[in-house]
Amino acid sequence: MRDAAPARARVAPTLVAGCLAVFVAQVAYSLPASILGTIQSSLGISGAQLTWVSAVFATAMVIFELTFGVVGDMFGRKQLLLGGLAVLAVGELITIAGADNVHYLWVGQAVAGIGAGALYPISLTMIAAAAPDTKARAQAIALWAGFLSLGAAVSPIAAGVLAQNGHWRASFWIPIALAVVGLVVALPSRDSSASEGRALDIPGQVTLIIGLVSLIWALTQGSAVGYRQGSIVLGFVVGAAFLIAFVVVELRTPSPLLHLSLFRNRAFAVTGITAITGMFGYLATCFSMTMFLGSVTHVGAVWIGILFLVIQVPALLLVPLVAKLIHSVSPRWVLTTGYLLIAAAAFWSSNLDAHDFVTAQGAPHDAAWVKFIAPMALNGVGFALTVGSITAVAINAVPLRLAGMASATTNLLRDFGFALGPVIGGSLSTALANNRLGDGLGKALGEAQLPQPLRGVAAGIAEQGGAVAINSLQTLPPPGTTIPGVKSVPMPAALHELAFDALGHAFSLTFLTAAACAAASALLTAVGLVGARSGSQLHAEDATDETAPAVSLTGGTR
Repeated sequence: MRDAAPARARVAPTLVAGCLAVFVAQVAYSLPASILGTIQSSLGISGAQLTWVSAVFATAMVIFELTFGVVGDMFGRKQLLLGGLAVLAVGELITIAGADNVHYLWVGQAVAGIGAGALYPISLTMIAAAAPDTKARAQAIALWAGFLSLGAAVSPIAAGVLAQNGHWRASFWIPIALAVVGLVVALPSRDSSASEGRALDIPGQVTLIIGLVSLIWALTQGSAVGYRQGSIVLGFVVGAAFLIAFVVVELRTPSPLLHLSLFRNRAFAVTGITAITGMFGYLATCFSMTMFLGSVTHVGAVWIGILFLVIQVPALLLVPLVAKLIHSVSPRWVLTTGYLLIAAAAFWSSNLDAHDFVTAQGAPHDAAWVKFIAPMALNGVGFALTVGSITAVAINAVPLRLAGMASATTNLLRDFGFALGPVIGGSLSTALANNRLGDGLGKALGEAQLPQPLRGVAAGIAEQGGAVAINSLQTLPPPGTTIPGVKSVPMPAALHELAFDALGHAFSLTFLTAAACAAASALLTAVGLVGARSGSQLHAEDATDETAPAVSLTGGTR
């Protein structure tokens, strides 16, 4: 009893530390969202290079999450949480130091993503293990999801305000300062572990890294150079081969990184699959919105930040409701409703015309961004209903000793869906826009009647930078480039209109793809979770059935 009292006293600090940690991770993850257009204009990079700014963070985060779950279970979660905060801060420092070079920007974001990869699963497992009863655990999970949404809400608007005033690089100091606060706050938190039957799975980790990195690289780079290129085809082959090898390794190793037996549980399997497809639909919609406004219509970063606030405010306001729904209503209806709202938001966005966002002279309409308020609010409500429900259903469908594994697996699948949002969304929009640009480039160059040197420059920019580059440039040759004997001229209207139309068409189809994936997720949960019970039903069974799982649907422990 003397040992139990200090443990109970550390429940509140542990809850605060876990919620702050996921807040820091989400701030770092969401920070570039509103300033992608600013980054593209500042560094003069292509659409594929811009996609990597978001994708590299998510990729690094995803590929280490499962191992971090095991490490925390084996050696203590508190130490790993502290380490994750420190690594994230170092990554953001690298980003600031090399922000003028896109390659250094990628490196910094990759390191920060590794730190975030530790924070997501460990923060959730810490608060789940510290909660004293069923109700407290359900509330803790909902609160954790609320802080995740809060980070996604405040980060883009803060970065947008700084970018609007010419200081987009300074925005990366925000997660550094928060990480330092998180380190101090986490010191009195309660440590926990579950080392029984856990061991590092090096072959599994290696095959997962090579498989996912190869696949994501091929998806992203293929949009720029074409998916028939030998190197891209090889990337897909290597990715598929190593992911198959990962599954084989996990089936044979005595201490797998991922217990594939978890997927024998129908509720866990359904929520795992829809965590990928549904969260892809959600984030592909968000990513396409910010690219559409920032890189196509050149709306100010602060307005894009406000739209991210619109997305996340419903999640914050709905935290108490979602906690009650998880406990009292079948997850089938909560998840299905959420995914349908995400699908509706993406479909609505696909019908917005890019020409309505600019003036006849091509300048952005100051108030046109408000057309996205309603669909993004729907997207936010859908996310609020799904993210906490996915976590609760998955983590609480397994015995307590597997809570760390279930937490890490759920976060991996959800964040893999997040990673696919910018990867597939960016790759699809880039490929579609560049193909459409290529089809009409010869005609547009003829109409532009450019001198031969500038005609070659324009063709080179279209080949190297694609539709995003043509749409962003105001002059030929680009600023900083001179051609002896050739004067700079405004970007020909025919070229600009071709690139603008290509991008508008491409993002419309990307929004439709996101809508289809979210709708498919809704159908899968509606059919696949038939018979799934609410948390209160499972809790009542736990009170009388000694063979019931150690963790109920709402996260309660016996």
